Amino acid sequence: MSLSTHVLDAALGRPAAGVAVRLESGGAVVAEGHTDADGRLKGWSPGAGVHRLVFDTGAYFAARGVDAFYPEVTVAFTIDDPDEHYHVPLLLSPFAYSTYRGS
Repeated sequence: MSLSTHVLDAALGRPAAGVAVRLESGGAVVAEGHTDADGRLKGWSPGAGVHRLVFDTGAYFAARGVDAFYPEVTVAFTIDDPDEHYHVPLLLSPFAYSTYRGS
């Protein structure tokens, strides 16, 4: 089982590099990292259950001098099959975001 994410900055039309992301499970932080130059973070193996990806969008936009409405984005999801790959993309702008289960 593996977990990855990809953050895209829709306002700029390019990957969101350097976004701090943490993975939580059962109220505990399981892993932390930053998106790479392509806006990706991968290689986490959290196991079955309910998890949360917490994206520090406030710091990302503040570093660019951009006012933003959401200081963080939390995406909760369930991993049912530990043998599958799970991909949770985030499409981000200063005043909106969307996510879905990717492949």
